[in-house]
Amino acid sequence: MASTSAPAESNQLKRSLSHGQMTMIVLGSALGTGLFLGSGSAIALTGPAIIISYAIGSLLAAIIGGSAGEMAVRYPVRGGFGSIATRYLGPYAGFLTRWAYWTATCAITGIELIAVGSYLSFWWPDLPLWVGIVVFGVLIIALNIRSVKYFGAMEFFLSSIKVFALLLFIVVGLCLVFFGLPGHAASGVSNLTNDGGFMPGGFTSVWLSLAIVMFSFGGVEMISISAAEAEDPARSVRTSAKAMMWRLATFYVLSMFIVVSLIPWQQAAGLEGTVATSPFVMVFAQVGVPAIASITNFVVLIAALSAANANLYAGSRLMHSLASDRMAPSSLAQTSSAGIPVRAMLVSLSGVVLAVLLAIFLPKAAFGVMMTLVMVCALTVWVLILLAYIAFKKVEGNSAPFRLWGGRVTAGVAILVLFAIWVALFKLDGNGVPATVGVVYFVLLTIIYFAVVKNVLTVDEDAFAEAQRATEHYESDRK
Repeated sequence: MASTSAPAESNQLKRSLSHGQMTMIVLGSALGTGLFLGSGSAIALTGPAIIISYAIGSLLAAIIGGSAGEMAVRYPVRGGFGSIATRYLGPYAGFLTRWAYWTATCAITGIELIAVGSYLSFWWPDLPLWVGIVVFGVLIIALNIRSVKYFGAMEFFLSSIKVFALLLFIVVGLCLVFFGLPGHAASGVSNLTNDGGFMPGGFTSVWLSLAIVMFSFGGVEMISISAAEAEDPARSVRTSAKAMMWRLATFYVLSMFIVVSLIPWQQAAGLEGTVATSPFVMVFAQVGVPAIASITNFVVLIAALSAANANLYAGSRLMHSLASDRMAPSSLAQTSSAGIPVRAMLVSLSGVVLAVLLAIFLPKAAFGVMMTLVMVCALTVWVLILLAYIAFKKVEGNSAPFRLWGGRVTAGVAILVLFAIWVALFKLDGNGVPATVGVVYFVLLTIIYFAVVKNVLTVDEDAFAEAQRATEHYESDRK
């Protein structure tokens, strides 16, 4: 299908996501395993200074999400920031951005299902890891294959569970730190300076930890992808972007403050990967909540399932966009009568297939290898989003009703920090081989682009025209 021709009705996504559902889709992707159980190794590097690491990570996530949000408010286009990168940076940048992000979402879907399978072993220790991945993989297919409105409602429900659990954790945790509870005196903040001080490893440890911490923020850019199916794009993206920025910062920074205040950091450093010793279990156990381990296991399982669900959604929409713009086989652009890109979704299950294979043959290394591959792709995508934003601002100025504070200057500073994190990724022990594999992947994408795609790829102006019409339609309806 030529990118400059009018898209067939069977290739159209349907605009039926509310702004509340969009907010929860973004949170569903960003609030996953990285927060609930993935912070142990970062705490081991930094000690109590993990608070600074997550504060920096939250600020970077806000800049990335704000940049993607401002562009999406102006153009809620199919393909999101990838389509915008094609228009303002050129086809090669758009090609790399979309393929890299599609790869990241597929891998994250697999990672989160690996986590789900691990959580199931708490109740059924003899259950093979791959069985849980397959069972819940089928479940998220069922959630995604119906109408996007149904998907949005389910994701709203799943994300609401973990958001409520996080809020409860924060309220109880702050009470334990500052006020105490019946039978439990206030712990205070002495653990922040015990055992070597607040920053026992120096600022170098904070820098290195960002290569782990930023994994937790993957998904903030999804607001741009879901804009193509928003009922009211301008209002939904604007509302969702603002809510996402402050909620993520609050959840992550306060959660880490509570963990290292209540638990000596050297003990907290050993929390990674086990349910019985997760931060949530240890905090709630102090107030005597019955069956706390089972309750917490259920919450973190829902968190991982929600993140897998949201990333499969993103991956299918990205592949639909790639196919529509002739960067992938055109047959993958077809949608069902409900507006769901089913073929694109099936291809986007490749990360789940990889997760199953790793769970069978390399179960202990599966999570770490896939996380590093995700970070290589995510860092590249984030830099390209910010570069596209700088080019966008040069042309569009302040035309969008939602704007990132500081504009191009803020985006430029964030790019420098992301390059520093890229270096840190290679310096972490055990990351050399998978990170190099990620670089080789980009080399292969580059070869494919110049050998196959370059001569047929153009900006899909029809998609931008449709996005413009959608924005104007809902703006006129409100007037």
